[in-house]
Amino acid sequence: MTLRDAQIGQTVQVVKLKGTGPVKRRIMDMGITKGQKILVRKVAPLGDPIEVTVRNYELSVRKADCEMIEVEPVEA
Repeated sequence: MTLRDAQIGQTVQVVKLKGTGPVKRRIMDMGITKGQKILVRKVAPLGDPIEVTVRNYELSVRKADCEMIEVEPVEA
């Protein structure tokens, strides 16, 4: 499952980051690293971007970048 597949209000944990080079580095620079928990807050009306909370701050991530972030659901 990727971050793009997560539902609004769902908390997920990062399992793996796909991609290489500058793209992967940019995702990691935003604070999205393996083991990090992410809360999906909102999705824009046309579906892009997705607003998430990671490391106690809000972040908007494009769908293309969300597809590179492999996640698993976190049980409450």
